[in-house]
Amino acid sequence: MKHPTVFVKYVRGIKIVLWLWFLITATLAHAQVYLTKDEALHLYFPNEQNVFRKNIFLTDDQVQQIQGRARAKIDSKIITYYEYREGAIIRGIAFFETQTVRTHPATFMIVLNSDGSLIAVEMLAFYEPEDYLPPKKWMEQFKYKTLQNDIYPKRGIPNVAGATLSAQAITESVRKYMIIQELLLNKGK
Repeated sequence: MKHPTVFVKYVRGIKIVLWLWFLITATLAHAQVYLTKDEALHLYFPNEQNVFRKNIFLTDDQVQQIQGRARAKIDSKIITYYEYREGAIIRGIAFFETQTVRTHPATFMIVLNSDGSLIAVEMLAFYEPEDYLPPKKWMEQFKYKTLQNDIYPKRGIPNVAGATLSAQAITESVRKYMIIQELLLNKGK
């Protein structure tokens, strides 16, 4: 039995490196970052000195209550949000969410008014193929929605052909953060 020469081993090594490079670049070719966190916050909260980062520490009971009402999983008991104030008045709250849509993550921002109604859902980064990204018009339909609206795909929110998993991830997150705001942030009002 002949042993491969150094040249044959070298060529095999080059093939493996090229194949790995191809796989990595093909996977990342459709990755898209649209906005940074600071750029997204500035879109809705123009005066950055009035934006305050805050945390909520959820109890087990709160997690169960939120998950039950939202029909969405809470991955962490620590919730970070951004509060926009004008003097003592809260004008808006923003939450950032990263979810795996199909096999890759998507990061989006959910912006709520102080009364709990939705201002916007803004996609920051999407690592799935663009075909799975809901169009901007679909994202805009959340504006002014409240918990009294039916925020479920195929019910109160139209589904998106080719972006069903994205639509599901976004609607779950919208419900989850609206409930968090209602239960925890508006409790003193």
